[in-house]
Amino acid sequence: MAMEDVTCVPDDANCAGQAALPVGEARDAVDVAGFLASGRAFGPEGPVCRIDTHAASIFLTGRRAWKVKRPVALGYLDFTTVEQRRVALESELRLNRRTAPDLYLALHPITRTSDGMLSIGGEGEIVDWVLEMRRFPDGALLAEQVELGPLAPGLLAALVDRIHAFHAAAEIVDGEPASARLRHVIVGNADRFAAYAAHLDLHAAAEVLAMQRDRLDLLAPLLDRRGRHGRVRHCHGDLHLANIAMIEGAPVPFDCIEFDPELACIDVLYDLAFLIMDLWHRDHHDAANQVFNRYLDLSAEDEAGAPLMPLFLSVRAAVRAHVCAERASRTGTRDDTALAHDYLRLAGELLTPVAPRLVAIGGRSGTGKSTLALALAPAIGAPPGARILRTDVLRKRRAGVPPEARLPRNHYTPQSSREVYADLAATCETALRGGASVIADAAFLMLEERRGIEEAAAGRRVTFTGLWLEAGEAVRCARVAARERDASDADTAIVRLQTRRSCGPLERWHRLRASGPPEQVRASAERLLKPDAGCRG
Repeated sequence: MAMEDVTCVPDDANCAGQAALPVGEARDAVDVAGFLASGRAFGPEGPVCRIDTHAASIFLTGRRAWKVKRPVALGYLDFTTVEQRRVALESELRLNRRTAPDLYLALHPITRTSDGMLSIGGEGEIVDWVLEMRRFPDGALLAEQVELGPLAPGLLAALVDRIHAFHAAAEIVDGEPASARLRHVIVGNADRFAAYAAHLDLHAAAEVLAMQRDRLDLLAPLLDRRGRHGRVRHCHGDLHLANIAMIEGAPVPFDCIEFDPELACIDVLYDLAFLIMDLWHRDHHDAANQVFNRYLDLSAEDEAGAPLMPLFLSVRAAVRAHVCAERASRTGTRDDTALAHDYLRLAGELLTPVAPRLVAIGGRSGTGKSTLALALAPAIGAPPGARILRTDVLRKRRAGVPPEARLPRNHYTPQSSREVYADLAATCETALRGGASVIADAAFLMLEERRGIEEAAAGRRVTFTGLWLEAGEAVRCARVAARERDASDADTAIVRLQTRRSCGPLERWHRLRASGPPEQVRASAERLLKPDAGCRG
């Protein structure tokens, strides 16, 4: 029930795309739609609101949502027979119970008796099938909530945690190389562009497709290696904001792709990319970057896949472009055509080359390193922004626990710290090698730690900027004491211990006063990150 794909229609409206159906089936489809829209099927459930998408009709009652497939053939799907619609709805019920078991209830036949009366689950000939779902409150879709303001970081973290757990349990898909799977998507997008040429700039589309093919050729070995390592799975396939609802305080993905397994058997990062692209398109760049970084923080297996994200985002934007063009062909509205052009423009922009760089943010605990990293990351490097690599998170990863889990002090020995900083440098180099930009977020209290991260940038011949944050002990103690659900295990005792410790010469690092508001610190850092900013010791 993606709200950006729906059109509310009168109760007696006919379904488009039925002209080629046999007369009997066309009549049945119209009769079923009218029967459900009238409310006769649902008894005292109250008035019915009907919503049409390009491939389904949903009938909303007081407590339920009832979904039928429209008898259409759109090239990538075919619902023109009763049996095809049954199979699709059966798959929809089974697959969506993976992420929304309380939302998807049952599949029912719609029957017609000999005297022509229709009913749900009654006697007589089966003329169609309807999926019964629990109705969630109006305004629950994240696509609606994001229009009211930024999504809270806690909500985004909960959503990513849920997606990561879903991907971890999803069926691994073997067979065709992962790069070939993505190439099929690009070819399919080209076909859809041609089909809706009246609503798209085909010259711009050709340029985008050429850029995507070139980038895919470059990244094919990485994609195929990920496929061999189990990162291609039976995913959601349609994971954008209009397919995620807040239900009882938790974000719940629903309405996955059920009609073609090939479109849902994809790289897990390509699945995630739809959500990130949707946020980026809506100019919620901070949220897009947070989703990207949270997922990789949770998934060490996907760390090396970060360079794939611009291509994945571009292909997702191209998919939205032809979906909007198809909708424009049905509705004839200029808004849909304009949106198709906008997504196509975005698909090209997402592949604009951006030179990778490494920014290191150091300083004692409580100086605001992670706050600054989150603020800077969306604007550094190619979309969706810089990969933030934080030693606090890497330490938890080495211990095999979630980022916010507390570790005992024996995980903070000098030897373990050397190993964590070695991990940081190596992971930075991996991301930089693939063309991604990185923010390294760590205390860097020792000279050899700072030199190690500088050498990681030098080894890849990328621009390095070191930012050193400074704040008084009282400020740092107050900030550390106020932390909730943070990866850092530092407490006020650690803060005071660090105050007495000398950090040695800062050499190439810029010193920033960090006692003030985060916006002020961010503005100072952004000035230093400009290409013409000089360095000082």
